[in-house]
Amino acid sequence: MIPPEAGPRTRREDEKRMTMNHETQHRHRPRRRRLLMGVGLFAMLAASATASAQADAASHSFAEAFFISHSVDVNGGRSVEWLGSLVIWLLMATSVASIGLIGQLAAANRRATIAPEAVMHRAAEYVDAGRYGETMAMLAESDAESDFATILLGGLERAPAGFQSMEGGLEQAATEVIARRTRHVEILNVIGQVSPMVGLFGTVYGMILAFQSIVASGGNADPVLLAGGIGTALVTTFWGLVVAIPALAGYAALRGRLDASLTEAISEAETILEKFRPGDAASDARLRSASESSQP
Repeated sequence: MIPPEAGPRTRREDEKRMTMNHETQHRHRPRRRRLLMGVGLFAMLAASATASAQADAASHSFAEAFFISHSVDVNGGRSVEWLGSLVIWLLMATSVASIGLIGQLAAANRRATIAPEAVMHRAAEYVDAGRYGETMAMLAESDAESDFATILLGGLERAPAGFQSMEGGLEQAATEVIARRTRHVEILNVIGQVSPMVGLFGTVYGMILAFQSIVASGGNADPVLLAGGIGTALVTTFWGLVVAIPALAGYAALRGRLDASLTEAISEAETILEKFRPGDAASDARLRSASESSQP
């Protein structure tokens, strides 16, 4: 039999164990909660990383379509479409070249190289002062090198042959200057006109690929098979416009500025040359002095 005094002790020990178990559970509960939170956070990070990788792959595939043309066969195999890719790369290279050409022509066709105001002012002052020899020497200097100087020199150098010959020399020099300047700028116009045709070639070629996939599948082509040809058609059209729009805009802007500068240079040269037109004593004296200065 259990001693009477054992009963209360056993109850106290049971109560103590229950109290300790309760305290232990209470202490470990925050740890389990933090563990569950950590597992949940890890799951969220893994899901976001997977979604980010999928988004990166999709964006990479979308960006790649602008630089490489792909085709898909009936088995789902993906390969590079070389002709379509070559058209894209040709248009990309042409785009870079046209942008560089626009910058080069903008620097070469500045007003300071066509109709410098300081040179035109000095030439008019020298002619009014009767310093014809100094005028021609000044125009021939490298510091005064410009289209205006070339045009005016073309007229003054023919002073010994008379005023009519001076006018003819000025017109000839002006024609040569205009032809040289516009010939370089015209390259942009050619690029702007031809690049859409190259893009149209890629468009037609891409549509041919799309129709071939329809024929190969017996009239029930998978949209994935059509995507390669249609993508080639659209991307080549896109690059053709990317080349043409800046080229034509640059050509229009440069041609307008060039025409304005050349017109100013020719007009100023003609105004100076008119001072040698025979009709009064002062003009005749200028012409004789210019003829003497032009002779070796």
